[in-house]
Order: sequence, then structure tokens, then C-alpha cells
Amino acid sequence: MENKTFRKLYQKAAGTIIREQLIAEGDAVAIGLSGGQDSFLLLDILAERKKHLPFPLRLCAIHVHLKEIGYEYNVPAMEKYCASLDIPFYCIEESVDLSINKEKTTCFICSWTRRKKLFETTHQLGYNKLALGHHADDAIETLLMNMIYHGSISSLPYRLKMFGGRLILIRPLLDLSKKQISSYSPACHPRPVRECPMTHNTRREQIKKLLEQMERLGPQTRKNLFRSMNNIFPEYLPHGWNTCIHMPSSEEKTQHENDFLRET
Repeated sequence: MENKTFRKLYQKAAGTIIREQLIAEGDAVAIGLSGGQDSFLLLDILAERKKHLPFPLRLCAIHVHLKEIGYEYNVPAMEKYCASLDIPFYCIEESVDLSINKEKTTCFICSWTRRKKLFETTHQLGYNKLALGHHADDAIETLLMNMIYHGSISSLPYRLKMFGGRLILIRPLLDLSKKQISSYSPACHPRPVRECPMTHNTRREQIKKLLEQMERLGPQTRKNLFRSMNNIFPEYLPHGWNTCIHMPSSEEKTQHENDFLRET
């Protein structure tokens, strides 16, 4: 873990954690360990961050496996790797009936169920924060998806209070790009046994292809799209400042929490 690539990624993520105040004394952080490259990097970074904090930090890793979905991870290897970092590992086995609501796609049901179980398990285990491995490219894709499909400008925040503050989502990798994360793939990380067969049939995959086309306009496309979310000029929007900043009602906040469980 002492290689140069990891150190660079760690320093970037640690800077994000400090700047955005993602971790504080008294926190207990559950890590959503999907089994993908992003989530293992997140696991490594938080395990390393724990060593440098002036206060104790409780960590655990949670993996949700849906039996009916056609993907598979080496759960024993994941548990063994977490044990090597002295991080408790929990594998939640869940069954879903894909025939109940035929209007919903398999991806929707899978995403909704996994996130719901992540939230429930984090709360049941007594952890107040849930760390997810979303990166800058995920935020850009979500921004475009919400603009195109929902007519709103919103994306993935560094931290988000859920359910009246009972749970706080944090995203320590949000300043890292997918390309940067892909540069770190140590042999000790367990590999998927079988990838999800639905990976290439989602709206997000369509947005990825759109982004690839947009990048032909200039090499700074992704970086500028990410920067644009913190570089807004309200006076140059159609209705100015008054209507571009939306303060959601309690009902809308509840709806947003439900939306978060949905496929993205």
C-alpha cells in the first residue's frame, strides 16, 4: 500500500476529507463495499486515514448481495482482505422478486434494494455515516442525467444528511477521476467472479458514451463540467437568482431520499 500511486490518491482524498469535514471525532463510518475497484480504493484510503487521525475511528465494510441478479463476487476473499486491514466485514444476502413490478427494470430493483439494505444495515450496526465510492466522473454523469431526464441541476454532494440527519452519506473520492482510480489496481484486491450482465444497458452507460463524444470538443471537458457545479452565475440564468436556488420542502426532501434509492 506504500506505492507512489496509492500515496497520490490518498493525499488527494485526505485533502477532500479535511476540506469538506467528512470525518469528525465520535464518528463511526460504514463503507459500502460493492466489490468494484472504486470501493476497494475507498476501503484502503479510510483504513490509512484512520492511522493518521488524532482520535479513534470505527470502520466497517458492508457488501449487499442479491441472489437473483447475475453478478457474483468472491465474498470469502473480500472478508479476508477486510480482516487484513482490521475492518469488520458484513455480507448481507437478500432475495428479490423481479416479477412483482414488471414496469421496473432489473437495474432499478437491484439498485433500490442494495441501497435500502445499505442504509438499514448501517443504522442497525450503530454507524452514523456511510461512505460511498463515487468519483468525479460519477458526479458529472449524474449532473447530465438530471438535466436531461429530470430537468434539474443537481448531482452528488460530498456529504448529504439523510432521514433527518440520522444518517450522513460521505463521498471521499469525489475529487478523483475514474482514470486516476483505474491507475490503482493492486493484486491483493479480490476480483469479481462474474460481472453484472446489465452493466451496458443503463441510462448511465448512455451518458458515458455521450461524455466520450463531448470530450472531442476539448481535453478539459470533464474537468470543466465538474468545475461548473461550483462556478454558477445566477444573474445569467433565465430567471436570475430568485428561481435558480431551490429550497426543498420537507415533503420534497423525503421524495429526494426515495429518489436516491432509485436507479441512477
